[in-house]
Amino acid sequence: MLARLKSTVYVGGLENAVNEKLLADAFLPFGEIVDVTIPKPDLPSSKDPHRGFGYVEFETAGDAKEAIDNMDQSEFFGRVIKVAPAKPQKDSNEGLGSKTAIWETEGWIAQHAVSEEDRLAAQQAQDAKTNSEDPMRSLESDVAGPHLE
Repeated sequence: MLARLKSTVYVGGLENAVNEKLLADAFLPFGEIVDVTIPKPDLPSSKDPHRGFGYVEFETAGDAKEAIDNMDQSEFFGRVIKVAPAKPQKDSNEGLGSKTAIWETEGWIAQHAVSEEDRLAAQQAQDAKTNSEDPMRSLESDVAGPHLE
């Protein structure tokens, strides 16, 4: 899977007229292409044919690097495209857009769990702080200004 990711490039900023065949034809000079994918919009009501980006998977990582070096910031169908190494897809249970509450994930619980002893010690420290004598309390009866007798 990792070797496959290294030979895949992300292509962003695609014009709506671009399809998988046109994208494959544009990247063919850089090496043997294994697969071309242009994700469709998430919303079925969307009028756009795709989401404006795609992935081109090459046979070798060297071909992918060559495509990045030559095609990044080039013009394709009237738009400047971004070509970069593809990043691994995030797990649907991670980050923004996750359908799981953060505190329900294993990693968060392990990192933020507090033992009962620690909770009691923190509570006692808080209680001691709020019950301690306020050093400014003795000054409350003082009246500012000169004392007239």
